[in-house]
Amino acid sequence: MLSKTDLRNAIAGKNRGISATNEDRQVIASIIARVEDLNPTPEPLSAPDLLAGDWRLLYTTSQELLGIDRFPLAQLGSIYQCIRLSQARIYNIAEIQSLPYCEGLVSVVASFKPASENAERRVNVQFTRGVVGFQRLLSYQSPAQYIEKLEATEKINAFQGFDFSINSEQQQGWLEITYLDKDMRIGRGNQGSLFVLTK
Repeated sequence: MLSKTDLRNAIAGKNRGISATNEDRQVIASIIARVEDLNPTPEPLSAPDLLAGDWRLLYTTSQELLGIDRFPLAQLGSIYQCIRLSQARIYNIAEIQSLPYCEGLVSVVASFKPASENAERRVNVQFTRGVVGFQRLLSYQSPAQYIEKLEATEKINAFQGFDFSINSEQQQGWLEITYLDKDMRIGRGNQGSLFVLTK
């Protein structure tokens, strides 16, 4: 029986999916499907202690995320998806490695709500805000510290970064949580993307 360990081994060395071949992606998708069958939390939206927190991306097939790695003189660092249930918000944060003092940050804020009254796995997501800038100017230390800053600041100073509104009517989708335990979450997005994260 395939397990979380098999999944971790399969995605190891794939640089979150950047270096995965088509064959790798097929094998990983098959393993993910089998791990999903073992989901110990069939109603993740009713398990706030497990769901809330700062999750680090281990693997994805999302070309939007993996495409960040194509910036010149830059390399994709850690990616986080931080869930704040009390505010019904998701914070996607991508660290960009670059020349010293030029390390960047790309972040997007979204609101979410259950896809329907009876939904226990799927949420509708509406993206509302984006911030792009240099980690140094944004005084970035950690996802949790940065989120506190975003929550306390309606708009980041223009000297620190580019803070912009996103048309939530045009930028929306859904996310289905297909596996959840104390240290792993698997999700599927409306564009067919797979996400494997660890807490």
